[in-house]
Amino acid sequence: MLGEPRGHGEDAAAWARLESGLGCELPADFKRVSELHAPVEINGHMSLHHPATRRWNLAEWISGMAEAFGEVEWDWEFMAGDPRPALGASELTFGAPGGLVPVLGTDRGEMVFFAPQVVDGAGQVFCLWDDDEFYRHDMSLSEWLYRYLLGEDLFGPNSAAFYPGPVKLRSLPMFHEDTPTVWYGPERGM
Repeated sequence: MLGEPRGHGEDAAAWARLESGLGCELPADFKRVSELHAPVEINGHMSLHHPATRRWNLAEWISGMAEAFGEVEWDWEFMAGDPRPALGASELTFGAPGGLVPVLGTDRGEMVFFAPQVVDGAGQVFCLWDDDEFYRHDMSLSEWLYRYLLGEDLFGPNSAAFYPGPVKLRSLPMFHEDTPTVWYGPERGM
């Protein structure tokens, strides 16, 4: 769906550093999509980062997002989809094996998290929508991305961001003087 690879490519050492810092492995399917396509903006609002680039660095992005979300005082009384029971945790942590690791985000404030350790071993994807609702999805990150690009409501009710036709991709500039390049994935018949 994303077309020909134009990403940074494989870099086992960068992934090893990132995963060592997190204390857990990220899913192989997510790493492969990142290697093939990142750093890239998808359909004008979702960014996919890579751990081996100076700009748009996935490790730095995860660290910054984990720190920001870790400072939030979550008001569970008014929140939907509390992920703590699935994680077997009394407190919600970010960027660590027993918590939620941010992996994708949009410019609309939506976040996709990977849960490395869930109690029942089934669900691994949590989405935060509208700053106060978590939604759990029992699927891989690549399946989540595929279904999201098909226009499913994966962040929450009425959250779809479907764009007919091919997926639009835009390179994220590696240097200030770079001009982003736009290209499209294959025709989807939609």
